[in-house]
Amino acid sequence: MMDAGRASATIVRAVRGAGQSVGAMQSLSRIAFFKDVQDIDLAAFERRVLWRKASENETIVDFEDQSSDVYFIVTGDVRVLIRTAAGKEVILADLKAGAFFGELAAIDGIKRSANVTALTNAELCIMPAAVFRDILFTSRAACDKVLKLLATRVREGNARLAELSIFDLRHRLYAELLRMSHPRAGHAGEKVVTPPPFHHVVAARIGCRREQVTREFSALEREGLIEKTKGALVLTKPLVLEQRLADALREDR
Repeated sequence: MMDAGRASATIVRAVRGAGQSVGAMQSLSRIAFFKDVQDIDLAAFERRVLWRKASENETIVDFEDQSSDVYFIVTGDVRVLIRTAAGKEVILADLKAGAFFGELAAIDGIKRSANVTALTNAELCIMPAAVFRDILFTSRAACDKVLKLLATRVREGNARLAELSIFDLRHRLYAELLRMSHPRAGHAGEKVVTPPPFHHVVAARIGCRREQVTREFSALEREGLIEKTKGALVLTKPLVLEQRLADALREDR
């Protein structure tokens, strides 16, 4: 595995080659992941990381890249997806400030398994794999947080795999809408997806075509189960969607 000095040099060349400027020394305490990590001196690692800005729609990491750095999102949003040779995209996750990505390559040294693109202008902290591993080996708190995150991602991946195997398109849509939503303030029993998702984005999440999602959304509107408002998609009866998923699981047995 590349040592920290060589990794940092590689990052600097990549950043400069992309026309990005490396920011001045900044504090790791700005990063949400480290805010409650008290069993390590973060200052000892701050000279071993780099900071950069990414523009909206910029590719930050590409599929099968050989790099192994970990990226902490300080501000902005990014999208993690897999793109096939034919151009089809499968969205794995949208990550916001406070999240990080790239840890798998830092752990196993294997080429990148997904593409990461900035959805908005973003600020990132780039941590070489050697630094990331040193922090985990030094801090029990940081290691515990990463292990829990990896466990969560495995569970979510298992749930999505099960949905693709068990559910038809309609029920996969129900599951995805419930997963994307949160309780609607001031409206007991309702949930909301904000901002309202584009149909092609939902299609890329559940493995279908945009036209199919549009058709199912129209059906849900006719049933009064969703409502489009300015800036949001409201799930007016999320319990009905949950019950339909439960019924589909029982029927599959």
